Amino acid sequence: MSGLKLFRMDTANSGMAEVMSRLAEIEAGVQSLVEAHMETLLGVRFLASEYSTGPVHGGRIDSLGLDENGSPVIVEYKRGTDAGVIDQGLFYLAWLMDHRAEFEHLVRDRLGVTAASQVLWSGPRLICIAGDFTRYDVHAVREHRRSIDLVRYRLFGIQVARRARRRAVARAASDVQGASMVELAGAVD
Repeated sequence: MSGLKLFRMDTANSGMAEVMSRLAEIEAGVQSLVEAHMETLLGVRFLASEYSTGPVHGGRIDSLGLDENGSPVIVEYKRGTDAGVIDQGLFYLAWLMDHRAEFEHLVRDRLGVTAASQVLWSGPRLICIAGDFTRYDVHAVREHRRSIDLVRYRLFGIQVARRARRRAVARAASDVQGASMVELAGAVD
């Protein structure tokens, strides 16, 4: 499987320059970005983050949502490649099916009574978002009867902007410190 590359116009060289992609530094960065734009990116209305499955199951579902058809959605994130992402998601999906009333209560609290009354339990979904997946993950999804989507992510250009911002802040701090030293030297004279 090949991916498309992203390019930007390079006016200095009158050509094209590839925009390099990268993985997130931490999983929570991907999660925050997706949760903030979940409906746009996935067609899923955001309900909850780090939802506790209680002491018996002892876990936290990364994100819970409701798709455009009214089906419950679990989103699990991994920074890179993790062979256990599908198994973890299926574990939480089983928990969800056993806790329908709790989920409907969450929907009622976040989206209202109408949305809660229209939850479609025949097609709950699992969306796994990761830097990459193994060939075994892809095969498992094809063989499984549940609705499981594997979504690869990449971040573009963010690191460069962050690095440039850090440099600008460091320069500004250095300029302020230098000006303070000059003022201090003038006061000593």
